[in-house]
Amino acid sequence: MEELKVRRATVAGQFYPSTRQELSRQIESLINKKAKKQDVIACMLPHAGYVYSGRVAAETLSRVNLKERIILLGPNHTGMGAAFSVMAEGSWQTPLGEVKIDTQLAKALLGRCRYLEENSLAHIHEHSLEVELPFLQYFKSDFKIVPITLLSDTIRALKETGKEIASAIQDNAFTGSTLLVASSDMTHYESQAQAEKKDRRAIEAILELNEDLLAERIQELSISMCGWAPTMVMLSAAKALGAKKGELVRYQTSGDVTGDTSSVVGYAGIIAY
Repeated sequence: MEELKVRRATVAGQFYPSTRQELSRQIESLINKKAKKQDVIACMLPHAGYVYSGRVAAETLSRVNLKERIILLGPNHTGMGAAFSVMAEGSWQTPLGEVKIDTQLAKALLGRCRYLEENSLAHIHEHSLEVELPFLQYFKSDFKIVPITLLSDTIRALKETGKEIASAIQDNAFTGSTLLVASSDMTHYESQAQAEKKDRRAIEAILELNEDLLAERIQELSISMCGWAPTMVMLSAAKALGAKKGELVRYQTSGDVTGDTSSVVGYAGIIAY
């Protein structure tokens, strides 16, 4: 298959506005202008429609000093492509402009991470990474990305991949210039009370930077967190890069927006430093 060179926005006009002006205005309305920025190693952001989860993502990134290289880790909802798919060349487009892929870092990851494969098929229709890009573009104009989607639930492979990502970053002297971003929503389509109860348990594990505990709780409590695998990779990598502390910036559910608490989706914004 010929590799994709320009990955065009597929959910503009659905998950977020399709025009630059409208999109900028919406993000502007969601950020926390009083937030104090800090250097973080990694963060977790939700990826639903901006009306539902946008404030969580915007307030979380309001706290973050963005770096020149951003590794985006997201779940593969489409089932297309390889289980560990990285797009290593080209660029991604949104209504706010074009973001280039950091081919140097992507190739370093491919050389170090035994499970990663260069594959753009997984990215063509996947929304979990695209939805984060306009927020990142709003806060910083000059950065490059390495987009990675995950379709694996093999805990050993996920943890290994995190450690290998960290090694590749360190070996190439990219530690201070690289941010890890895991994309995930929390519990899907349960009552607000049940979602909050389950999500609290998953968030506790993430704040402890304990990927094994997160996997245990996902399984034991049947938590339908779609991005637990990329979050595990992020936690594994962040700890290897020196992260010691996790902090919840904001949690809410779709019910907080719609008023319907009978069936909600949960959203959490977390930073690790």
